[in-house]
Amino acid sequence: MYSHSTFRRVTYAETDKMGYLYYGRYADYFETGRVEALRALGFVYKELEDSGIMMPVLDMQIRYRKPAFYDELLEIQTRIPVLPSVRIEFDYRIVNPQGKLLTEGKTTLVFYDRIKKRPCECPEDMKAMLSGFFTEK
Repeated sequence: MYSHSTFRRVTYAETDKMGYLYYGRYADYFETGRVEALRALGFVYKELEDSGIMMPVLDMQIRYRKPAFYDELLEIQTRIPVLPSVRIEFDYRIVNPQGKLLTEGKTTLVFYDRIKKRPCECPEDMKAMLSGFFTEK
């Protein structure tokens, strides 16, 4: 399993009337987590798109446990739990500065060939890089 953490501060514009991080903004935080997790591996999302591979979101699940507040520096813990094929899964945990779990989630994205307009396999270089994080049972 591959894991990566990144940090993001809650801005005023992202909060609701109660001062909580608005529930609809968590998809943005998940995106930050997965983009930075791939970047840490050496894969820049924009470069994948420029090469003709898109990664649309197929599914997103989320569980809210506690609110995040304005100006908190949140840790976005992102995991890729299984070696990708045509799909890639990301698991997320968002924790506050005190280490309390605020939100859990999961997204499934599909590798999509922009030219052929159909799903395709995970790029071989990405799969090769990720394979070192997974062990055979």
